[in-house]
Amino acid sequence: MRLCSIASGSSGNCIYVGSDATHLLVDAGISGKRVEEGLNFLELNGRDVDGILITHEHSDHIAGLGVLSRKYEIPIYATKGTIEAILNNKNAPSEELFHEIQADTKITIKDLTVSPMKISHDAAQPVAYRIGYGNSRVAVCTDLGVFNDYTVECLKGMDAILLEANHDINMLQVGPYPYYLKQRILGDRGHLSNENSGRLLNRILCDKTKAVVLGHLSKENNMPELAYEAVRMEITMGDCPYRAEDFQIMVANRSEPSPIITV
Repeated sequence: MRLCSIASGSSGNCIYVGSDATHLLVDAGISGKRVEEGLNFLELNGRDVDGILITHEHSDHIAGLGVLSRKYEIPIYATKGTIEAILNNKNAPSEELFHEIQADTKITIKDLTVSPMKISHDAAQPVAYRIGYGNSRVAVCTDLGVFNDYTVECLKGMDAILLEANHDINMLQVGPYPYYLKQRILGDRGHLSNENSGRLLNRILCDKTKAVVLGHLSKENNMPELAYEAVRMEITMGDCPYRAEDFQIMVANRSEPSPIITV
């Protein structure tokens, strides 16, 4: 199974997860052209995509969904609340392309098992996704303001994970955002800070873990170097038996495909 961030950041998100036979996208928050360029990097094209898993309806996760899904008639998987929110947009995909999913209920798309999980974010009915093939497991988990024991249990046993490290708290607090927006980001339905990303990793790392990709970085309130070092510090100084050098850590690129992770 392969995991690759085609783009990840506050301005747009699209993640590829696939096996030899099945190819999925998690979100399509960049232009259709950029999605196709990312697929070409993976030696694929839009006709190869078997499904698009939508986490929630915010524009940085669905901006290219209408164009891409209509062009190739790709099935779209999302919760009922997310589907309703997307269909309220004037450029929404055809309703016939949607397939309703529920958190904590597995679905099978060809040879991949998809397990949605609840997350805390200010959207209609958001989810993150765990995807399995044989004994391999990967997860794409962003846009969560807070994590709890449920989150930890859902994310245990992953071979690879793309996890949000959205902001540096100090950069956010002294930055130009208005007060209400700062409070939203810092709140329980906002985004994970670099430090909280590392703290969550401390609770889910295991012997299987091969790679961690830090994603959904804020352009205004974070820097790749800050996210990388803060997460490494939290892991190395934390209570878990692992250290940052025990596995690969990378930061997803905002506008270009990241290195492919194979598990």
